[in-house]
Amino acid sequence: MYNFSYQKVSSIADAVDAIQKAEDGKFVAGGQTMLPTMKHRLASPSDVIDLGGIDELKGISVDGDTVTIGAMTTHAEVAASSDVQGAIPALANLAGNIGDPAVRNRGTLGGSIANNDPAADYPAAVIGLGATVKTNKREISGDEFFTGMFETALEDDEVITAVLFPKADASAYMKFENPASRYAIVGVFVASSGGAVKVGVTGATACAHRGMRLEEALNGNFTADAVDGVEIPIEKMNSDIHASAEYRAHLVKVMTKRAVEACS
Repeated sequence: MYNFSYQKVSSIADAVDAIQKAEDGKFVAGGQTMLPTMKHRLASPSDVIDLGGIDELKGISVDGDTVTIGAMTTHAEVAASSDVQGAIPALANLAGNIGDPAVRNRGTLGGSIANNDPAADYPAAVIGLGATVKTNKREISGDEFFTGMFETALEDDEVITAVLFPKADASAYMKFENPASRYAIVGVFVASSGGAVKVGVTGATACAHRGMRLEEALNGNFTADAVDGVEIPIEKMNSDIHASAEYRAHLVKVMTKRAVEACS
């Protein structure tokens, strides 16, 4: 790593003040992405502002049909929460299959979506459930939050405070995972509410996105067979050592069908 200044703050106001004063500051949550990136010298921030001491960013609550999860809540806490398990079991299952126990006990919801790794799991749930990302400045629709590879709608001094997930009548997340990292080579989150279906796809392209063609088919016929006739544009798929573009396009349909079947 390069030299940097480390600051652990205890309030959102202090975090914003610290990042505004830094030459090239970065927030760190669980550190599961930032620290490896710095170790490989792919990032060299002048200041690292640790959000771990801000208690108001932690916790889970249910109010009516909305599950609110604080940005600094760990994956393990989401997976173990009886509130999440009761309200949105697919979200608890997703969290429980992120990485390994060490990652789940350090990684956070806010850190995951702020980093927006193209193979991360949570973005598919944010999109599929139509969640709202709450920050210290505003509320951002899940459909508008993820803007590109490792890019989001967040401003430099904007802090995610919580994510508001609406309950669904039925939902499920299925992924074809890398056997070593458990990152999603392709992951699909399907949610049905009030007769309307939303599909969030991760791992397949440079950025998590809505599966609009899949939604169109499933809104007309919410069965796995409805996916068969959907054409997935191969030219938009990622292609790397783990899976070709053609294979990822195939996996999008397979994971969607499995998710639909799990919803029934």
